[in-house]
Amino acid sequence: MTPAATRVWRPARPVRIGAMIGHLRRGGGDPTYRIIGGRHWRGIRTPEGPATLVLAERGTAIVAEAWGSGATWALDQVPALLGAYDDPTGFAPTDPILIAAVRRCGVPRFGSTGLVMEALVPAVIEQKVTGQEAFAGFRRLVQRFGERAPGPGADHRLWVQPAADTLRTVPSWDWLRMPVDPARSKAVVTAARVAPSLERTLGLPGDEVERRLTSLPGIGEWTAAEVRQRAHGDPDAVSFGDWHVAKDVGHGLTGRPWDDDRLRAYLAPYHGHRRRVVALVYAVAGHRPRHGPRMAPRTHLPA
Repeated sequence: MTPAATRVWRPARPVRIGAMIGHLRRGGGDPTYRIIGGRHWRGIRTPEGPATLVLAERGTAIVAEAWGSGATWALDQVPALLGAYDDPTGFAPTDPILIAAVRRCGVPRFGSTGLVMEALVPAVIEQKVTGQEAFAGFRRLVQRFGERAPGPGADHRLWVQPAADTLRTVPSWDWLRMPVDPARSKAVVTAARVAPSLERTLGLPGDEVERRLTSLPGIGEWTAAEVRQRAHGDPDAVSFGDWHVAKDVGHGLTGRPWDDDRLRAYLAPYHGHRRRVVALVYAVAGHRPRHGPRMAPRTHLPA
């Protein structure tokens, strides 16, 4: 086996890997992300090829190892992935609840993967379905059309998402078997056809990123926000249209669920840092109580 490429990064502030990148995991069975013995393993399709990236905390340092043709790129991305370049300057909460939350938890920081399609594909699959159905669809897509992660990643059953070229060729009947309905599969295939231009949105202002993403059929505000959060590390991206976010934030702040309009109005003074507000509310209040049975997963196969 080819020896790992290694990097030891000493961040300027304490970093907890799980807190920074745990949101990249698409359910407990995500084949591209595993936690083994406290180490975080990711299968990544970088611009230079597939990579297995492993991150671990060693005191105040972060130890990263990587294998595959994309190993160097993955190691170079570690500081950005763990929030080194997120600048919270200008975030000044005025709500007493948020002020207390900052004292207790600190100002939230966000990292960026620098990989737009990696964030876009699962986000599209998660549109308007239950989490159980979304995670199952993504898992089946990766395991059927992706590839084993390089190096020891394969030994740990780690996978890399399919390349855009592969996504463009997945037959409609295979999407249905995953099961991913035609509206979502068409959105993924359409995005895959213009994947290079989507990757070039990195570094653009958030509003422009949203405009370009939502110009594609089947990609709306919610999906664009999910991509901005993960790929771009955008501290202003809020998942409006989510079934839970507005309700959870309202419950955390007032004890009653809100709708998107109420959430937009509350967040307006924090433009540029709205995602930090949402993160703070979740940090201190968590999710609102859930009631009722889970919705059963659907099938999209024709009768």
